Amino acid sequence: MNGHLAIAIDGPSGAGKSSLARRAAAHYDFIYVDTGAIYRCVGLAGFRNGVDTRDAAAVERILPQLQIRMKYNEAGEQRMYLGEEDVSADIRLPEISICASNVSAHPSVRAFLLEMQRKMARENNVIMDGRDIGTVVLPDAELKIFLTASSTARAQRRLLELHSKGVETSLEEVLKDIELRDYQDSHRAEAPLRQAEDAVLLDTTEIDFDQSFLCLCRIIEERLGIRA
Repeated sequence: MNGHLAIAIDGPSGAGKSSLARRAAAHYDFIYVDTGAIYRCVGLAGFRNGVDTRDAAAVERILPQLQIRMKYNEAGEQRMYLGEEDVSADIRLPEISICASNVSAHPSVRAFLLEMQRKMARENNVIMDGRDIGTVVLPDAELKIFLTASSTARAQRRLLELHSKGVETSLEEVLKDIELRDYQDSHRAEAPLRQAEDAVLLDTTEIDFDQSFLCLCRIIEERLGIRA
């Protein structure tokens, strides 16, 4: 035991993991770790370098040159850097989502990033979200939650998020990207997306963000006995 608490939140793309985990981390004074953003950095690097992100060997060749860093601003928001460049906005583009899904299927990429993620949990109280946190990255986490919603609900939420950032796209395109990523994430050979046997299921299809947050807090407080 390292004296720290780890909460693992897994689930499909667009389920609201990042927004809910970020708010819960601030509420309970934990460090928020968005692992999906780390994979997105690898996907972005591959995209910018003209690499076919489905090609495991090609992606592996660029790993040694990558300098991925995670910083937190004064508001406690996680910012992602490739070298000295803040790429926090670029990694959220729809085309990078597919690249991130592609690279996350490669064992070399997962091994490259695994220690970075575990080190954060050893040194801090963390809420960490991703696709395989409870099953692979932090299998001994004190609390595991599987957060999900219907694909249509997730697409509608993601569309609003993209529009708020000035990204013009359609519901059909976002839904197509989400369904493709769902398939890739759940069918990949390496650490596929699945609910851990001891994870609590939280389906937010029929509830809004504030209601989802209250449900998440209730689970955390009942299972871990902590209060904000």
